[in-house]
Amino acid sequence: MSTTDMSMGKIIFYEERNFQGRSYECMSDCSDMSSYLSRCHSCRVESGCFMVYDRPNYMGNQFFLRRGEYADYMSMMGWSGGIRSCRMVPMYRGQFRMRIYERENFGGQMYELMDDCDNIMDRYRMSDCMSCHVMDGHWLMYEQPHYRGRMMYLRPGEYRSFREMGMSGMRFMSMRRIMDMSNMHGKIIFYEDKNFQGRSYETSSDCADMSSYLSRCHSCRVESGCFMVYDRPNFMGQQYFLRRGEYSDYQRLMGFGDCIRSCRMIPMHKGSYRIRIYERENYGGQMNELMDDCDNIMDRYRMSDCMSCHVMDGHWLMYEQPHYRGRMMYLRPGEYRSFREMGYDGTTFSSIRRITDSC
Repeated sequence: MSTTDMSMGKIIFYEERNFQGRSYECMSDCSDMSSYLSRCHSCRVESGCFMVYDRPNYMGNQFFLRRGEYADYMSMMGWSGGIRSCRMVPMYRGQFRMRIYERENFGGQMYELMDDCDNIMDRYRMSDCMSCHVMDGHWLMYEQPHYRGRMMYLRPGEYRSFREMGMSGMRFMSMRRIMDMSNMHGKIIFYEDKNFQGRSYETSSDCADMSSYLSRCHSCRVESGCFMVYDRPNFMGQQYFLRRGEYSDYQRLMGFGDCIRSCRMIPMHKGSYRIRIYERENYGGQMNELMDDCDNIMDRYRMSDCMSCHVMDGHWLMYEQPHYRGRMMYLRPGEYRSFREMGYDGTTFSSIRRITDSC
């Protein structure tokens, strides 16, 4: 049985960057922000998920926002104008199902999807995707593989022509489900100096750029939940997993050469864990399926390398050395066709473990 919860969601828009100037709080759709603010350059999502648009009436470029703080949305989204309208995305619990078509009006090749797809052309050998029918769930379509580039939000319904919806000239290359985020919980406090000294910043969600709040960050305290921290903004660079505890000198512990620049909260998964690892990029070579931790991939499976994977269930950490040591990479459910293209060129991953509900 599936359910859709329309009751959750709260977003606050601000006229200026870094949450300055006049503000407007919204808990539903808003077709024209100009009724409340002359401009909008930052926003804070306190609960739920939203789509924001750079034109009134849910038109123009659109961007998906989940719980978190967006101190300078223009630099993150690449927009030249402000947010003009927003739509709350209802949280859906149930199966996901959609059909994609090669041509307009449900013509040409057709495929049915029930999970994420990071590259439509590679998986289905479709020359284009010009219409679709969403039967169950809410989805995002992206113009580039691996969920990058411009996006389009799809609710249940028939979409006979993306061109007539204002997407003329765009080719959609990947798509993913909008999942229920109600299982996300956690709280972390960052401090400017070692030993929890100096100014602090507290968050219970993702933060794409810490510099909006602290000039530096050299210690932190995780009060609940689990987080990934990164030494570059926008969840890039070296990453480190933090569970509940105190980290009085993160540089000595993590080996970062610089301070923490962004963080991502990890939702707690209750259920089975399943991942397929592949010896080569694009799911080539030897394949093995795991449902539990593995402290030495090469010894257990006699694989010469691990260069791509498909996470079906749960959240995982991969490590470059056996026994869960060395650099790590956080993996959410989805397809990862090339670790090299993700910035891990030259890195061999040798062990993998589940992120369990024991944080």
